[in-house]
Amino acid sequence: MEEKLVTLAILTYSKAQILKTVLENEGIEAYIHNVNLIQPVISSGVRIRIKESDLPRALKIIESSAWLADEVVKEEPQKAERRSKKILIPIDFSGYSLKACEFGFNFANEIHAEVVLMHVYFSPVYMPSLQYATEGYGIPFEKEMGIKSMLDNIHEQLNKLVEHIKEKINSGELPSVKYTCLLREGVPEEEILHYARTEEPLIIIMGTRGMGEKELDLIGSVTAEIIDRSPTFVYAIPEHVKAKNFNEIHKVGFITNFDQRDLIAFDSLITTFQNYKFDISFIHLNTNEQRRTWNEIKLAGIKEYFKKQYPQLNISYNIVTEDHLLNNLDVYVKEENIDVLCITNYKRNVFARLFNPSIARRMIFHSNTPILVIK
Repeated sequence: MEEKLVTLAILTYSKAQILKTVLENEGIEAYIHNVNLIQPVISSGVRIRIKESDLPRALKIIESSAWLADEVVKEEPQKAERRSKKILIPIDFSGYSLKACEFGFNFANEIHAEVVLMHVYFSPVYMPSLQYATEGYGIPFEKEMGIKSMLDNIHEQLNKLVEHIKEKINSGELPSVKYTCLLREGVPEEEILHYARTEEPLIIIMGTRGMGEKELDLIGSVTAEIIDRSPTFVYAIPEHVKAKNFNEIHKVGFITNFDQRDLIAFDSLITTFQNYKFDISFIHLNTNEQRRTWNEIKLAGIKEYFKKQYPQLNISYNIVTEDHLLNNLDVYVKEENIDVLCITNYKRNVFARLFNPSIARRMIFHSNTPILVIK
């Protein structure tokens, strides 16, 4: 039976030709429909149609802002695996970061990756108050000694952590994988994000709250900033979670708001973790009780679509009401034995992050369930 065709986009004829070329370069068959055969150049609203099974890959392509560029037609697709085989684990020597190390080493062993342990420290520089002061220019002696003492303390803690890891490897508690330690000066979240953008690790694994951070410090958390702005996957682990690797995860709750980007994110999740077997539960956060029936119909449709696309998966769905959202989600997680909550966190501007924190950002201060943020 011939596979069903679906409409990917409705474009002008010239743009449709470019997109068709791009899709075919990526190995996706594409067809242009509704063309004005007499004057094709002035056709408006022609349809690009593709096979339904190619939809997730095609959506990834059109999400990129570069696909309309003239050069893209001449470019040969070189989108093999760009990301480096590295797992980034930001550490602050707290119990949270030790838990992240344990999980990260086990995951690195399974996918044959290298672990990068990164600690970022902030040291204020004291300059004179007057621009042209001649006396006492530079860092005062007491402050200089204070910074030296702080650096000595950091090196001591880093050495203790390395010794702790070596002991666990020798005892067989941790697998023997290649790892390196990085020490950077600066603002922690900025340095971590800079490394993530330049080195493109596969995933960032970190604790949900670091040493010295208050429980309700919603804006200042390093983990929250990384979740909001990271260009790659982020796995945030509460300190008391029992699972030590992805093999121990049996059920994933995927939070969806019926956005097209959720389709791309889900495909990215399944592709990245294709060697792991877990059940999927789609969760929609319902804000309007009157729309509940319609939302259930949408969820059922999503379930059927993914069952067709990914027949190997065991998929279910449910709706969580958004009044007392976090408590309701906690109850659902416990009742359904959800091991990990998977959330898509799209790029948002700084005002949106400050005044309307994302569900992922709010949950890292509340939930005892690990959170996997897909980018």
